[in-house]
Amino acid sequence: MTGRLVLVGTPIGNLGDLSPRAVEALTTADTIACEDTRRTRALLSHLGLPAGRRLLAVHDHNEAVRVGDVLARLDKGERVVVVTDAGMPGISDPGERLVAAVAAAGHTVDVVPGPSAMIAALVVSGLPTGRFAFEGFLPRKGAARTKRVREIAADARTTILFEAPHRVRQTVADLAGVAGELRRVAVVRELTKMHEEVWRGTLGGAVEHLATKEPRGEYVVVLDGAPPPAPAGEDDVEAALRARLDAGADKKSAIAEVAAALGVSKRAVYDIALSISRRS
Repeated sequence: MTGRLVLVGTPIGNLGDLSPRAVEALTTADTIACEDTRRTRALLSHLGLPAGRRLLAVHDHNEAVRVGDVLARLDKGERVVVVTDAGMPGISDPGERLVAAVAAAGHTVDVVPGPSAMIAALVVSGLPTGRFAFEGFLPRKGAARTKRVREIAADARTTILFEAPHRVRQTVADLAGVAGELRRVAVVRELTKMHEEVWRGTLGGAVEHLATKEPRGEYVVVLDGAPPPAPAGEDDVEAALRARLDAGADKKSAIAEVAAALGVSKRAVYDIALSISRRS
């Protein structure tokens, strides 16, 4: 017999977002691997489904250990459904390691798509959606956090972050300090829930907005991408040329290197090189 692992997206707030396919998957599962058995038991109760002994706790602290349990059940031909507390398994939640191990073992992995706070926040933000990066939760402190914030500030793509209420003020302030207070941002709170809020503006405005009341609920921060760099002027080209020539590069190589580095035509760089020669 061949087992089957089924990833099931669950509501991020509004229980009305649970799809009929998700209900069917939960109904027919032999085992339900879940992040928090209490929350999943409540979801099953809402659906009028018995939990019985089907629940298997799989969370951040035990996922690596639980892989063996899940593989054993799949080897017996079971259908194992994976859910987290909210949203899609594996997105800043348990599931990634489990899927990798099950796929490597040759078992089938299916997915029942469902709500995702990441995508929901992106499309409601009003910011560009053509290219985007998902960063999940930032490192909490230290050099790793500083490095990540700088990388995000320099990224031309829209960036999506998850953040807890007690850290969202600091995260937005850190982004403003590096990306600048005028960078556009959307701060999205409690998606699909009664107190859903979508705030749009600049990072500087977001700092002020978050200072007006105590942050509550789960946040998604959607940051606009970095603007394209300003085109290099003649002074920039000349300075770059002189630096390379002074370092010993021949004129042809220096012209090619400066053109590639500054994104200007070789002809324009060549003309400036001639001007430098005439003045020398």
